[in-house]
Amino acid sequence: MNEPGVRQNSDDESHKERVNRELAELLQGLRVAVTGVQVLFAFLLTVPFAAGFPKVDLVGRWLFFISLMAAAFASICFIAPAAQHRLLFRTGLKERMLREANALGVAGAVLLAVAMTSAVALVTEVVINSWQAALFGAAVMLASGWLWFVQPLLSLYRQRNGERPR
Repeated sequence: MNEPGVRQNSDDESHKERVNRELAELLQGLRVAVTGVQVLFAFLLTVPFAAGFPKVDLVGRWLFFISLMAAAFASICFIAPAAQHRLLFRTGLKERMLREANALGVAGAVLLAVAMTSAVALVTEVVINSWQAALFGAAVMLASGWLWFVQPLLSLYRQRNGERPR
């Protein structure tokens, strides 16, 4: 017997309920991402004031700048859906907002991957050497690219082609 208010599957869910649930899930996921990008962004904002920063070479300064800007724009992308939700509250635009928030979340994830990659490359370049910076930066980019984008897209592709989930 079913508990009151507990649905057995998504087929029992109305369109409005589905949109509400999906928006709540998306906003919750963005809260996780925004915390990570804000920590990185805060760290990057302090870097130029560190005593050793004047010793950073031109490559390191470009890595810093790329990381700083990518973290700033990732923050904007991750925070935008919450701000838009407040501005568009009870306007009937929730489904459109959901689609746009999803796109902003994907863009934010791409920018966060760029910020993390260049931050790791910067620290590695300062601490060890330039060629290792490229190696470790590439490792971060490959890991985030695979886990955040390629693997989910492969799952989607397999599902659409009728393959069983692994």
